[in-house]
Parts: sequence; structure tokens; C-alpha cells
Amino acid sequence: MKLTRPTGLESVDLTKVDLVDPALHGEGDPHAIWHAMREREPVHWQQVTPELGFWSATKYADVATVLRDHTIFTSEHGTLLNLLGTHDPASGRQLPATDPPRHTRMRSPIQRALNGRILERHRRLIRDEIRLLFAEIVDGEQFDFAAMTARLPMAVTGTLMGLPREDWPRLTYLTSQAIAPDDPEFVRPEGGRATLQLAHRQLFASFEEAMRHRTGDGDGDLIDLLRSMELDDGRKLQPSEIVSNCYSLLLGANVTTPHAPNAALVELARNGRYADWADHPELLASGIDEALRWSSPASHFTRRAKRDVKLGDVTVREGEAVAAWIGSANRDADVFPDPYTFDPRRDARRHLAFGVGPHFCVGHAVARITLEEFFDELFTQFAGFEVVDEPEHLHSNFIAGMKHLPVVASRRERGSSVVAGGHR
Repeated sequence: MKLTRPTGLESVDLTKVDLVDPALHGEGDPHAIWHAMREREPVHWQQVTPELGFWSATKYADVATVLRDHTIFTSEHGTLLNLLGTHDPASGRQLPATDPPRHTRMRSPIQRALNGRILERHRRLIRDEIRLLFAEIVDGEQFDFAAMTARLPMAVTGTLMGLPREDWPRLTYLTSQAIAPDDPEFVRPEGGRATLQLAHRQLFASFEEAMRHRTGDGDGDLIDLLRSMELDDGRKLQPSEIVSNCYSLLLGANVTTPHAPNAALVELARNGRYADWADHPELLASGIDEALRWSSPASHFTRRAKRDVKLGDVTVREGEAVAAWIGSANRDADVFPDPYTFDPRRDARRHLAFGVGPHFCVGHAVARITLEEFFDELFTQFAGFEVVDEPEHLHSNFIAGMKHLPVVASRRERGSSVVAGGHR
């Protein structure tokens, strides 16, 4: 998705807007649309077919309410616009499509498996994988930064899950198909829905195969931890629950970790502030929060109203769907002054890139540690980047990301000031 700076003067006819269309998010300007909605219709109705439509929530407060309050807005009728008007087969079975209290019981074991203390044991492994990626970059030569970061989630999650390294490229491609099945680069001739279904089947089969190779409970990787973990009622996770959790984790990693660095790098190259952030290690944490706010990789989640409810100035009727546009909420000037400026010094901790409430991203600790290691190593090794061509954006109403980003890197000389400033 293009990270534009709308002024409010753009001509946006909200009666003709189609936020479902993946091409709009790949080639159009959703930020100008969201800006117009926040100013004119913060909760906007879009009619998709004569029988089907949905509300768009674009202000921070409304988006947070929709995502947080499961007593009013349920996740069990589909969490994405591509499921609008259909039954979600994952309802009540996968974390994203399950409400508390069942969601809480399902979430607890995987939350414990992703406890920060456990992940700290893997920090060095994550750093090593990032260094392997960076080792392929040739000083002064053009390369595709987005293609490189697309490999990052599998390098991290594949390591945590103990998945065979030789499978990583295929799994990376399948997750790209799963998050952007309508993108011209990933769609199969049978269409987007068939692409998504096939990607799901192949990913689940890979996780099932990985489980079949394990003979004991073990304690070495995430799949071992999930297999040995007990639910609150004393039973262990069923194989299908383990596979579903693995899929959710991998998809969540693919959603977040590549796209925050891509978006941040484009902006840092544009505004010339790469060196400023790199030279101030104390800004690492605040800069990562700002990169997450700025990129808002998960563009939306949908919920269904369980009863009539007032949202902003409109009444959402029982059974109606609401799309909570995270990318819009994270540009709400009421919460983030001067929202179209990328500033590593900003306190952006209130961003909604990981969601909010019961469905706050279960893999947030994995994503944050990965981004800490990625940016720290990036600033240690590289003095700067030049974007040499326009980025290519994913055609997806779910993921706001780039699939190609041509850049030239300048490696840092040994003993330069950034290393002395505190980077490892």
C-alpha cells in the first residue's frame, strides 16, 4: 500500500469507494480515502452486493472499540473481508476466529510458549539468521530489499519451529499466496479463492509432516513446546490445534516483520533521517513502534455486531459486519499529531499494529525481538540506502506491504561511530 500524505483536498467520492478491491490497495490510495472518511464519515457504509455490505471504522477510538469489545463485536463470523457473507470454517477452532472464554483457553498455552523468557534463548539464533541475509548484500550494488525481508519470517519462525531449512523458500512463497492470493504475482489461473485454499492445504500439510517426525515431547523448539503443553483442563493440544496455532504464528510473522522495515526504509531514504536514527541507539524501541504505526502491516480485521450498537454517529445493526481499518486508526491526528510524518522520536506505543484487547497479536514478542535484532544489525552494518526505483505494493486488502523494493546499500566502515554508540 502506498504511504501517501493526503491533505484533505483530494477529490474522493465516498459513494464510489471500493475498499474490498485488492487492486485499490496495491495501486490506489487508501490513505486518501481513509483521510476523507475520518473527516466526513468516520463510520462509513459500503454496499458490496444488493444483499451484502459492511461498515468501515476509520477513527482510532472506534477501531479500538470494535477490536477490543468481544461482548459486542464477535470474531466468530470471519475476521477478514474476503470472508464477507460466507461461513468461516475456522470459527471456534483457530485463535483469530474464536471469542473468549474459549479463545482465552486456546490462547494460554501458545502464549506461554511464546513467553519472552523462552524467546530470549532464541535471540542469538534470530540474529544469526539476519546476518546470513545481510551477508548476501553487496556494497554499492542494487538488490531487492523487500524480497530479502520476505525471507525473514521463515528464517525466524522456521528456526523457532524446527522446520527444515530446505523447506523455507517454498513455505515463504505459500505464506505470500495466503496473505495476498489476488496479487498478480501469486494468483493461480483458477483465481484468488482457489489460490488461498491451495496455499492453506499445503501449509497445513507441511506442519503435519513436521509433527510426524517428532517421536517425543522434547523441549527444543516451538512445535515441541506446543506438543508437550497442557490446556487449563489438563488435556494436551490436539494435532489439529497445534497445526492451526503454527499456521497463525507463521502468518502473523509474515504479516508484521517484513513490512515494517520496508516501509521505514523507504521513508528514511526519502527524508534523509536514516543516519539520525542509526546514530542514536536509545531510539531503537521508539523507532520500532513508529515503524509499526507507520506501516500498519495488518490493514484491517472484521467483526460482526452481536446486537444493535452505536458506533460513532451511526447505529450498527445486529449481524452487520464492521471492518476496523488499522492503517487509518494509526494515522488519526487526534491520537498521533502530525500523523503523516515518520519520527523515530515519537511515542507511538499506542499504535494498533498488533491489535488491541483479547486478540492482541499472540506473536508480538517474536515480532518485536525480530525487529530489534533486524534494525540493530541493519544500523551496525549499513551507513545508508538509496531507493533506486518505485516500490511494488501487494494487491491485498488485508496486508499493507511491498513485494519489491529496489535499493542500493552502503556498508559501514569498521570502527564507525554507530558501533561505538552502542550497537552490537
